Amino acid sequence: MISTPRPDTGLAEDETLDDLRLRLAPLVAANAAFDGWSKDAVAMAADNAGVDRDIAALAFDGGPLAMIDAWFASVDPAMLERFAPETLAAMKIRERITALVEARLMLLAPHREALRRAQAILVMPRYASRAAQLGWRAADAIWRAAGDTAVDYNHYTKRATLGAVYAATMLVFVNDESEDFAETRAFLARRIEGIMTFEKAKARLTGNSDQHFSMPRFLGRLRYRGR
Repeated sequence: MISTPRPDTGLAEDETLDDLRLRLAPLVAANAAFDGWSKDAVAMAADNAGVDRDIAALAFDGGPLAMIDAWFASVDPAMLERFAPETLAAMKIRERITALVEARLMLLAPHREALRRAQAILVMPRYASRAAQLGWRAADAIWRAAGDTAVDYNHYTKRATLGAVYAATMLVFVNDESEDFAETRAFLARRIEGIMTFEKAKARLTGNSDQHFSMPRFLGRLRYRGR
């Protein structure tokens, strides 16, 4: 059944504010490059989509963080749409993670200025917790798409390490002017190698392994090691 817009609102039949938020998020990002993560960006996105401005404003009443959150959330399903299940299944785990991260970056690529502005907001101390949550969510989406089913300690360490890698890679990405983002791809490849090395080392640890391994020290090396 094809959804039809509700008269005078621009909303599809049965479309909720959550649905609308995800639908408008990429358009908000496109306008955020010029207007910042602001009410103006939401208003322009609403006009682009033929949605009532007041309803769009209600969908993003959480301000810039709600806009950024929705944009990043909209990348999850778009990332999955780029890969047939059999394509990912035929890859080694390292290749899956790399391909999925690169797919996310290509989805963000048309709006790098919006991403730069989003990063400027997320690095503010008062948003540190929210930024960490968004990084964790992205890492979780990637690991799940890669077929990870861990529910124990591995579940958390995998997402923590990949979240740090993803955040560091995006910092390189927004300023990468090399052809086809070659510098970002090389940076990512080195960090993925770090994850794989860590996973192999972790597999060799037994007993109270968490007493012998420092997660903060490892994440620090991942993020700040020379490019």
